[in-house]
Amino acid sequence: MFAPLSKPLNLSMGVLLGKAERPLVPKKDKEVKYIVAKLDQRMPKVTFTDIKTTTSAKSSKATLVSPKGSYCVGEHLLVRLDLFDHLGKRKEYGGDFLQARIYSPGLKAAASGHIQDYKNGTYLVNFTLFWEGDVKVSLLLIHSSEAVSALWATRKKGYDKVIFRGKYLNGASAVFTKCTFNITTEAELCEYLDDRDQEAFYCVKPKNVPCAAFLSLTSYNAPMSYLTDLERSLIKRSNIGIEIPQAFKDIRVVPCNKTTAREPCRFKVSSPFPSGFALQNQWHPVSCTLETLNTLDHLYTCLQGKVIYLLGDSTSRQWIEYLTRTMKSLKYLDTHGFGRHPNLVAVDMNRKIQVQWKKHNHPLVTASEYLTTDHNYIAREIDSIAGDKDTAVVVALGQHFRPFPIELFVHRALNVRRAIQRLLLRSPHTRVVIKGENTRELDVDQERFSDFHGFAQYLAAKDVFGELDVAFVDAWDMTIAYATGDVHPPDHVIGNQINMFLNYIC
Repeated sequence: MFAPLSKPLNLSMGVLLGKAERPLVPKKDKEVKYIVAKLDQRMPKVTFTDIKTTTSAKSSKATLVSPKGSYCVGEHLLVRLDLFDHLGKRKEYGGDFLQARIYSPGLKAAASGHIQDYKNGTYLVNFTLFWEGDVKVSLLLIHSSEAVSALWATRKKGYDKVIFRGKYLNGASAVFTKCTFNITTEAELCEYLDDRDQEAFYCVKPKNVPCAAFLSLTSYNAPMSYLTDLERSLIKRSNIGIEIPQAFKDIRVVPCNKTTAREPCRFKVSSPFPSGFALQNQWHPVSCTLETLNTLDHLYTCLQGKVIYLLGDSTSRQWIEYLTRTMKSLKYLDTHGFGRHPNLVAVDMNRKIQVQWKKHNHPLVTASEYLTTDHNYIAREIDSIAGDKDTAVVVALGQHFRPFPIELFVHRALNVRRAIQRLLLRSPHTRVVIKGENTRELDVDQERFSDFHGFAQYLAAKDVFGELDVAFVDAWDMTIAYATGDVHPPDHVIGNQINMFLNYIC
């Protein structure tokens, strides 16, 4: 019944290279180029010489379109944004990175808004009024269009914003060296290559140490920046996430019409934006009705006899941590790992439940040491899963790819897509769920980890996985609505993500 964690594939491990530069992939995939080109078309391309000519949230204004004394539940609230620079001059182009939400603190209710960019400094925000009561509006300028243009340009400039420090064993002694995706050096290199999927990672070979002695990694931000001093001033914490002033008060929402009954949530439901709303901290999808599966009886009944594979970053590790805290009979096995990111396996022998979490392969950006011998590319992990009607796979990719050119993320996502297609060919009843990327803190290094980079990946993931027979947990929408501001959202958000997942598989 219990499938073990698959062993890492030997990906040409320990091959000693010559002294030429090794490209990330031998040949660019046409689909990677196509998806990146679509993203490129969305991005502003502007230059500036004076910060006073950049977008100013405080100089901008938000007004209601066709305001009324009260609105009905289910109606749309339209807010017009007119953006100005610090000199009070109206902006003549778009591309600003905005976040919009409505919320009612007393009701623990919130939802995102859909933002339309007219490319002339005017934006239209469309909110659906999902609940009754007094509703507040939040309109944040995360980054000006000038900052977005600069961040997008710097993302294209290489893989050296983060430095990986590889640890090798030389007998009982540790030896350290530099590792990355693309190295230009006269030194000998160790190559760790997946030929089929054209995935590669390199380390400068330690003297008199074999490449196969590669044990672990840590990473740190390189002491460099591709931004000018003027551009860096735009992404200081004091200049991001600024509220745009509103020329209106709270919105009064009253019940007017009967609500239309929605179908129960099934696998592969549509995922519009916003995908849902929170009320009393409970998430409600727009397109279907969730059954609440948060009691112990519900959880045990749903997961009876199931094998769950959680593959990706620590935002999916939160799922197994939440489940083991909630379901006390779900016990961790000792996988003999070490460091901050050991693989996790939890089982309930009586109910034949197994939940596994396994970290994705390079890049894993963390100052905490982690083993390189027990992780694998997600595509290879999926290839090792037999699958059946009681098997579910969750894929979470994003946060660790933000500091690198987006081609790396798109290439990796396409490899995962092909693996999912292979899985569904041999096991069409296996459930596959894509967990979207979370928003995160605004006080992290924005050049490397800005939510703008996450949003670009969110759009790319929608493109890559949109036509597959998979379900989508829109964590991006959820974390904007809940305004969590944390790469690791609190339990009530994780619980709602898991509840959606359980509705898809049970």
